[in-house]
Amino acid sequence: MKLWRVRCTLPDRPGALAVLARDCGAAKVNILGLQIFPGVETVTDELVLSTPPDWSLVDIAELIEAAGATSVSGAPCTERALVDQPVRYVLAARSVLAQPASFPEVVAELFDAESDPAEGMLTPVQDVMEMTVGDVAVQVRRTAPFTATEHARGSAMADLVNDVLARTRAEGAPQPPAPGRRVDPSSRPEYVASAGEVSARVDGTVVGVAVLGAPDQGTEPGALQVTLEVDPVWRRRGIGTRLLVEAARTAAGRSAEEIVLSTEADNQAVLPLVLAAGLRGRIRMASDRLTVRIPVRDLRPLPA
Repeated sequence: MKLWRVRCTLPDRPGALAVLARDCGAAKVNILGLQIFPGVETVTDELVLSTPPDWSLVDIAELIEAAGATSVSGAPCTERALVDQPVRYVLAARSVLAQPASFPEVVAELFDAESDPAEGMLTPVQDVMEMTVGDVAVQVRRTAPFTATEHARGSAMADLVNDVLARTRAEGAPQPPAPGRRVDPSSRPEYVASAGEVSARVDGTVVGVAVLGAPDQGTEPGALQVTLEVDPVWRRRGIGTRLLVEAARTAAGRSAEEIVLSTEADNQAVLPLVLAAGLRGRIRMASDRLTVRIPVRDLRPLPA
């Protein structure tokens, strides 16, 4: 048997779901999971279906549409789709409470973010849901449209992160010490900018660098790709934040409209980095990549 996660829209009338269940049973398709997102005149149902191994999404769509449903979308899934939905949200809230920086990664998994439309999708246009943390907009995209219920849940998750960050700032929570060799607390990096990069140096040694790529390196017109790296021993000292700000200023000097950072989806340093820099960024989460786009004109100077 083959597992599928499928969404469809049913008319909000008695018996509509019963007709779908009857037709699935007749076709030897088993409904293993069901989540309902109510609307005003229609209802969005998310189904986990077990089908014969030779079935495709087209076969599923024909079956569901014959039962009166519309807006069918779906993709193959694993047994993880059978996890109880309230449990998923509780675990997600627990994760962001313990580590607010994990918010982009957590919501990407929670709302089934996609990198590209899955092969065989009937509706390749992706929907987007945006949640705001501080001045940073976090976006997740997928083929199945987000419901009003999911938008409300995403907003509540973002509010939770904002509350945690506000409480942390109020309490003045100390940053963990950097690992590795001892460093002189009085050491202050010098920042050196050129047309193509910004480096942080201590006693002539480079401890961090932000490299600006050429406009044609896989980015949109007016955007510059930025690669940022800080020596692990010198992290959590504000160097990455300063490098990002100086890189944005350098990009603005090159008449760029925005800078773009791309990294692994589980990189939890990105959200605190953008927030600390005072930048109005936009984080897009995909299944395996995290992309940040920052308009350089929105740059705010760091406190002295």
